[in-house]
Amino acid sequence: MILAIDPGPESSQWLTWFTCASPSTGNELNSSRRLIGRIETSFRYDAVAIEMIACYGMPVGKEVFETCYFIGQIIEACHRRGIPVIRVYRKDVKLELCGSARAKDANVRQALIDKLGAPGTKKAPGPTYGISGHAWSALAVAWYADQLTKKGVAA
Repeated sequence: MILAIDPGPESSQWLTWFTCASPSTGNELNSSRRLIGRIETSFRYDAVAIEMIACYGMPVGKEVFETCYFIGQIIEACHRRGIPVIRVYRKDVKLELCGSARAKDANVRQALIDKLGAPGTKKAPGPTYGISGHAWSALAVAWYADQLTKKGVAA
């Protein structure tokens, strides 16, 4: 099982990736430390995949540094538990899923639906049912980390 995280400056989206079940997902305030608690005490993950900050040559502000700080806390919690960390860069996910680093979020979402299946409906939920908002980014991180693991490149 992989815990995938799309970190933000104030809250972070998480998603658990199982090979045989639909993913579960949630959003936690970083200040609550619930996500760190999930890593430290609640579950045993095969790996934690986290989207990393990348430099694109533009100035950054407080939000980026707050996100970096939280990423560091997540990585430290994983190291204390001996859980491998897979650092995922958005550009790599876009290239793998869409064949272009210029792909937009909508392109990534559609590529995930093409690979995993449509969300479906409440009466007939599909494999991506319940995924919305930033959970799509967390799902992309999880999918990419799973691909790396299958290739023997990560975890």
